[in-house]
Amino acid sequence: MTQSVIGTGLDQIIIIVYFIVILLFGSYFGRYAKTTSDFFFGGRRFSWWLITISIVATGIGSHSFIKYSSKAYQYGFSSTMTYMNDWFFVPFFLFGWLPIIIYSRVRSIPEYFERRFNPTARLLATIMILLYMIGYIAIGLLTLATALYQIVGLPLMGTVIVIAVLTAVYMHFGGQTSVIFTDLLQGIILLFAGLFLFALGLQYLGGFDVFWNALTPEAKLPLAPFNYPPDFNFVGIFWQDGIAGSIGFLFLNQGLIMRFMACKSVQEGRKAATINILIVLPISAIVVSNAGWIGRAIVSVFPGQIDPNINPNDVFVIVTNLIAKPGVFGFIIAALSAALMSTVDTLVNASANVFVNDLYRPFTKKKHSDKHFLEVARWTSVAVTALGVILVPIFNSFATIYEAHAWFHSTFTPPLIVAVFLGIFWKRFTSAAVIATFTVGAGLMILGQVFPQLISPFAHGIEMQAGRSYIYIGALYNIIVCAFVGITVSFMTKPKSPEEIKGLSIFDLTHAREYFKGSKPNDREGEKAYVQFKIVENQEDIIRFSKNDMELMAADPDDLVYIMDKRKWLGGLKSIHSVYGEPHDEDGVVYITENQKKSGMFVEDRILEADKEM
Repeated sequence: MTQSVIGTGLDQIIIIVYFIVILLFGSYFGRYAKTTSDFFFGGRRFSWWLITISIVATGIGSHSFIKYSSKAYQYGFSSTMTYMNDWFFVPFFLFGWLPIIIYSRVRSIPEYFERRFNPTARLLATIMILLYMIGYIAIGLLTLATALYQIVGLPLMGTVIVIAVLTAVYMHFGGQTSVIFTDLLQGIILLFAGLFLFALGLQYLGGFDVFWNALTPEAKLPLAPFNYPPDFNFVGIFWQDGIAGSIGFLFLNQGLIMRFMACKSVQEGRKAATINILIVLPISAIVVSNAGWIGRAIVSVFPGQIDPNINPNDVFVIVTNLIAKPGVFGFIIAALSAALMSTVDTLVNASANVFVNDLYRPFTKKKHSDKHFLEVARWTSVAVTALGVILVPIFNSFATIYEAHAWFHSTFTPPLIVAVFLGIFWKRFTSAAVIATFTVGAGLMILGQVFPQLISPFAHGIEMQAGRSYIYIGALYNIIVCAFVGITVSFMTKPKSPEEIKGLSIFDLTHAREYFKGSKPNDREGEKAYVQFKIVENQEDIIRFSKNDMELMAADPDDLVYIMDKRKWLGGLKSIHSVYGEPHDEDGVVYITENQKKSGMFVEDRILEADKEM
């Protein structure tokens, strides 16, 4: 049986050219990944605006276009509630989790679990987070393959393998710096393509009035019905997306966390998160959902052009092919490819980070160079991509990708979100309790999967879906049983002393800042200094300014300093973090070593901007 092919030869050429451009773009910036810090965190050097756009590309994700378009086609504007549930958890992230992970200098989320609890907690967290991220990779691969296999004319799994190979090659050489700068390009393409698609759809229908009048009153509602239908209801989506999904994404998605770890400071990370939630996220909700709204309107206005009973997973591709001209269709599908690359490359990089820093480093007996760990990280990227391919058939067994993603979030995040949330916001939470949350709590969750009647008391009247138990509301049951276990065991066991967890909870951020600097923070307000560099030899890992420049910056020796190429459009690519040394007498000049020049990629005769880190 011959598989029908969607699109034209021009569309296929545009998609192929896009992939080539992205591979070349990512490989170019891969030359900046010289250490594991560069590979995983981009050298912790980037400005808020670059991270914001990178978060756009990662947050929209390959699965977003397909899964949100499917629900938008089925249920109208209420589909956006699945995308707008992060806002009320953002303050906990901005003023709790973000400063803790940056000031504590952890390289991964599991490392935090060891410092806050013990090595056993770290090992269990490592296993669960790796499963979480590899599953996410599988969903991303499945989603783009679902879109592309009808265009390239390959079987679904064949398309998955081709995409996985391209992603593995790109990530093998690039690392976090490649991810961030590729996402700069892809984030812009994603937003433009999604809004452009909406404009094309309105034009195809004959204007906004025609579009609006073609939708049913139910499709215009902003929220889903409270507890029906079983596959899309308010209370289930709230607990699955708003609680399990949001905390999982903001607090436990190592890929997203590594974006913030790549920021040059906590303040820059807060700016990135705030702009994202207030401005970018509402725009993104329109970008990823509008194909479904347009498709539902086309069914009403032009009967017969789209099968009303179409597979919801196919809505995005079918609608885009219908309303976009040849070439334009290829460009928009290339934007979907951008979403895949942005999501999967982030998670592949994050998985390699967790494996190297939480499994390989702690358990290897030999001392290795940083170059060795970098090579292990690159090959780990290939391995986790292959594991993602193996898991694709499991997620492909669900009715829609949205339901597969919902089940995945509801099942894998509750033990982790309970553990990390109680660890940050409750000093009484004990090491024994976090281990019980991961083991006993997970056991109770499995019982809920096997015996769904255990979930029924928490279901708010939602009917059980045949063959899949409870898709969304299972998140509530899972959170409750994990929290119950964790809180109960905490009261039965002895917590660590305040000294042992200093700087590791929201109540100790002052101590966290001291740990980050190595001494008392200097909070005196100063100004930025603009200087040229001079190479000196036999200097410690410090940089030296003149006395007047130090006074301008209100800086003292041993304070932390961030110095970057003055050109703002670089986003901090050419920069270093260092420590102030004793001042000299040459105003407008900073003394650095040849190694610092190479690390910062500074160029002769370029003005540098220096700022004290608070």
